Amino acid sequence: MPKAKEKEKGSPFWDFFTSVRLTIAILILLAIASIAGTLIPQREEAARMAHEMSPAMVQLFETLQLFDVYHSFWFRIIIAVLGLNLVICSIDRFPLAWKRFKGSDGLERTAVFKDVPSHRMFSAGAKKDETSSRIAEWFRRHFRRVQAKNGKQEDVFYAEKGRYSHFGVYLVHLSVLFIILGGMIGSFAGFEANVNIPEGDTIDTVFLRRNGHPVQLGFSIQCRSFTAEFYENGAPKEYKSELTFYENGKPVLDTPVLVNHPVTFKGITFYQASYGSMAGDKILLRISKEGSGNEDKLVETGKGEIFSLPGEEGKFVVADVRADFMRLGPAAQIQVQPPSGEPVLFWIFLKHEAIKEMVPGLFEKSPRFNFQAYRPYSFFMQKVETKNYTGLQVNRDPGVSFVWIGCIMMILGFFLTFYSSHRRVWVKVFEKDGKVKVRVVGRSNKNPAGLDRELDRITDSLRNLTQ
Repeated sequence: MPKAKEKEKGSPFWDFFTSVRLTIAILILLAIASIAGTLIPQREEAARMAHEMSPAMVQLFETLQLFDVYHSFWFRIIIAVLGLNLVICSIDRFPLAWKRFKGSDGLERTAVFKDVPSHRMFSAGAKKDETSSRIAEWFRRHFRRVQAKNGKQEDVFYAEKGRYSHFGVYLVHLSVLFIILGGMIGSFAGFEANVNIPEGDTIDTVFLRRNGHPVQLGFSIQCRSFTAEFYENGAPKEYKSELTFYENGKPVLDTPVLVNHPVTFKGITFYQASYGSMAGDKILLRISKEGSGNEDKLVETGKGEIFSLPGEEGKFVVADVRADFMRLGPAAQIQVQPPSGEPVLFWIFLKHEAIKEMVPGLFEKSPRFNFQAYRPYSFFMQKVETKNYTGLQVNRDPGVSFVWIGCIMMILGFFLTFYSSHRRVWVKVFEKDGKVKVRVVGRSNKNPAGLDRELDRITDSLRNLTQ
């Protein structure tokens, strides 16, 4: 088995993923990708840049997913290779760290007492056994792991601190893996979406920022009210939405949402992002009949309400209302059902006269936009109801807990790596020339200056203790 394991570690695959060069190459690629993701506008912001580029260049950028770097397949591959590199490097080097952690040969290392500095050697005032007893008691109070070896000629004490510092770098590696895992979970299982909710309306669907696809929430949200406060210069001071969350048709949570004060429900976080006004369902129509000699009729109607034409020559309904249809302003779609035959569908605009001047012949040439599509009647939009809406940013990131755990582990790992060390201390008590001698030595895996200061303190404490 050991031979097979050594062969596996010596394979090209193992050597490749334990290479420091690979780690450096991955970090360089991540840096380049991050620069690209910073300099190139991403997702919604990429539209303006795309308009200034040639179609071939836009196609190239979309193929390489440069408009969405952090969700691209190649960025995920780089992250996955980094994770695999960390795992294999940790597995390859961990046995040596474990051996150092479990090492129990401290009492057998007699070579450490060679070339002991003179200021760490002193003569004790008590006898050898009494001196050893006092030193042993002192070590038990100040160190958790103490070993002793008693002999006729000499007694040796061994103590250590900070063994867990050997695992600091592995804790950092593990924290990076947790952060990578959290990012991957959020990338694949989470979403970023937007939704506009008119005041008083209820929704159960949001739309992805990346492609506009709808996502069912599994619950409903109602915007009970929306309020906005402004400074004297007209700049927004505060805007707030009062939301009610429903499950199975029953209200379960009433809560406000303000800027920088999001609310989380069922693992989905809602941020106050924007606000505005939109066309409501109510409009005021003016209907005239050519050659009738009668005054035009005003009809206040709502979306979906059916009315009879003034001359009882059919019925009409407002099928749709848009706040800005084809960038021509508020518009309504009228559906007229004649006494017999197919229904007639056409759009009418609030800014009828302005559009007529801006696009001459539009209404006459296109039946879809002809306000006289059902003669002898003409339909005009006189007024449209406006409603406030709240714009919410909706995020779901099930990997965020892994990222937080990774961050905490990284802090602990850095603390173990940079602010702690494995310090080992040996003390020899022996008799020479009728005197009891004491020698103090130590070793550390890092911070030798700190070890020297600690050995000096230990030497002074033991000298005072044994006088």
